[in-house]
Amino acid sequence: MARKSHLYSFHEQNGKLTEFSGFDMPLWYRGIIEEHNAVRNAAGLFDVSHMGRFSIKGNESTSFLNHVLPSDAKKVKENRAFYSTICNEKGGIIDDTVTNKLSENEYLMVVNAGNREKDWNWLEKHAEKFSVEMADLSDSIALIAFQGPLSLSLLQKSCDIDLSSLKRFGLAYCNLSETRCLISRTGYTGEDGFEIAVLDCPLYDPEKALKIWNNILEIGKDRGVLPCGLGARDSLRLEAGMCLYGNDIDDTTTPVEADLEFIISTEKNETYLGEKVIRSQLKNGTIRTRIAFSMQSGIPRHGFDIKLAGSKVGTVTSGTFSPIVKKGIGMGYVPPELSENGRTVSVQIRSAEQPANIVSTPFYDQTKYGYKRSKI
Repeated sequence: MARKSHLYSFHEQNGKLTEFSGFDMPLWYRGIIEEHNAVRNAAGLFDVSHMGRFSIKGNESTSFLNHVLPSDAKKVKENRAFYSTICNEKGGIIDDTVTNKLSENEYLMVVNAGNREKDWNWLEKHAEKFSVEMADLSDSIALIAFQGPLSLSLLQKSCDIDLSSLKRFGLAYCNLSETRCLISRTGYTGEDGFEIAVLDCPLYDPEKALKIWNNILEIGKDRGVLPCGLGARDSLRLEAGMCLYGNDIDDTTTPVEADLEFIISTEKNETYLGEKVIRSQLKNGTIRTRIAFSMQSGIPRHGFDIKLAGSKVGTVTSGTFSPIVKKGIGMGYVPPELSENGRTVSVQIRSAEQPANIVSTPFYDQTKYGYKRSKI
């Protein structure tokens, strides 16, 4: 039987449900494209309570994270979040994560829903050599994402701190709709926005989360705010050029191959899992690299062949129709020598090879969309 999130009662009444990572979750409410456009032009509300939330604290919590992540947690300031990957001994990505640094020796790590048990077992195994305490708080904290250019001004109406003081990836405790929360200026849509951890909200008593969810929808009902499902979440993250675990990255893919070098610290003193492979790839290169491409016609899908001069040179890992650029877009892997922007390749869509241009991400015009946009 599929599991249910804290906000399942709302989804059951209002959404088109699907099973995702073992959970009954909303695929959409009003439609994927309408919800996608709401986030780009106003704001959208997502239930992300199916994701895992792990507490990691203790005198050696930072050293422990520096052992299992290629990033340097020591360089992250308190009340900041950071994106990274949990890697295996071969440099493969066990999962990608966002970790909140609550204090020098306390963290809250958010992991993907489908990897909760796998991640927990891996972290617990490697924590044995460190003085740390771990706790799985997934069922006692609800998690809501509010994303889009109006998210700050609308969320401020029910929040008791100045949200504009939070910089991107900043976090703070606050009261939201008179409920204690941990809020971070993070998200996975490319837009400005916030992720709200509703504290002391057990799965069996989700009223605090439902109150916040419904209050946000009420505040934004005349401003174009919509509840959004998994469909829009996927199209938004792809439009922003962000990876989806299981499609674009997995335990056979390294951060270097995935074009995630920005998460790798080359200066930290601690050794970390996969370091030998990762350092070798940084120095010597890889045999494949992640690219983004836009179609001249047709819509690419996961698993389609990427071709050059009729021969297969790679595979599409994610593909969809972009409501903003109004064409098919995708990501995949090809040899590095074929990855330069502007190169034309083709994607095998059914019986035809359709031309595609390798481009940089995000796919949209950043002066009009995304967190870097001009103010609206």
